[in-house]
Amino acid sequence: MSLVEKSYNVIGLMSGTSLDGLDIAFCTFVKTEKDWNFELKMASTIQYKPDLVNKLKNSIHLSGLELSLLDIELGCFIGNSCDDFISKNELSIDFISSHGHTIFHQPNNGLTLQIGSGSSICSRTNTPVVCDFRTMDVAYGGQGAPLVPVGDKLLFSQYDSCVNLGGFANISFEKNEQSIAYDVCPVNIVLNWLAEKLNLDYDKDGEIAKSGKIIPELLEQLNSLPYYFSTPPKSLGKEWSDETIIPLLDPTLHSVPDLLKTYTEHTAIQIAAALNNEQLDTALFTGGGTFNQFLIERIRELSNTKIVIPNSDIINFKEAIIFAFLGVLRWEKQINCLSSVTGAKKDNIGGAVYLP
Repeated sequence: MSLVEKSYNVIGLMSGTSLDGLDIAFCTFVKTEKDWNFELKMASTIQYKPDLVNKLKNSIHLSGLELSLLDIELGCFIGNSCDDFISKNELSIDFISSHGHTIFHQPNNGLTLQIGSGSSICSRTNTPVVCDFRTMDVAYGGQGAPLVPVGDKLLFSQYDSCVNLGGFANISFEKNEQSIAYDVCPVNIVLNWLAEKLNLDYDKDGEIAKSGKIIPELLEQLNSLPYYFSTPPKSLGKEWSDETIIPLLDPTLHSVPDLLKTYTEHTAIQIAAALNNEQLDTALFTGGGTFNQFLIERIRELSNTKIVIPNSDIINFKEAIIFAFLGVLRWEKQINCLSSVTGAKKDNIGGAVYLP
């Protein structure tokens, strides 16, 4: 039996582009002589108030001052939410590890910005905080994304690949003894935008999409976008989706159910292609899009990979778990960002630390 070298009690935080809310995951990580093990002790999603959702949705249009104030406001909200979570459950934790909320992601311009002030979180919880995981990699010329492959490699190695269906779909796998990962395509950030045209937050189970008809010329346009023919490392941001995808989806020309069905089919085609091209035997699927039964059904039909759907806690909180783990690696001064994934000049240790 491997000897336990060290253990950590950590809260991991995730705020995704789909604005579902703040995911809080309390995890224990145990380092043995050979590997890392984890246990998700408890988790919760805290919904954002409508006013904060609107501010985050429109954040790319804010002035520098307004964005700085939103950074503090979000940090205070996160800090207060964590403090309530810790107090309510009488937890003893070593530190908090926060992804923050992405506003800008333009690695080709040397820019990535996640807000949610780490100092505000630290001051409200009186607990150390690790945050700002992406900027070091971008400074080294990398994409700053995806970051989850280190966690996939060290915590979920029983699967040949991991696919997360959030605002964007991303995939990670091992190839030639290197970790490879990239953003595949936008998912919920587009599907939810379409659902909002029907005054819905999202298309539950993909039922509306399933009722629609595919628009062949639109599907061809989507599948022909240059991004899909570029090789990793590569990543996507909301800006790309807004500039490239959204203008193609015109509700005045086509019905929303038809647009939903066509975009769902496009997503399934791109994800299945990513799996099939690498001849991956198994794939662990997580993220909110995993509950979209119609999307999963189409991916299964188009791919040769066995799609593994875990329990709902892993589906909902895997990214928060992994960001907790990235914080552990940062705390231990171990590499938590891989150049084989991001294209940076070197593997690096991302994350700023705030101490109370």
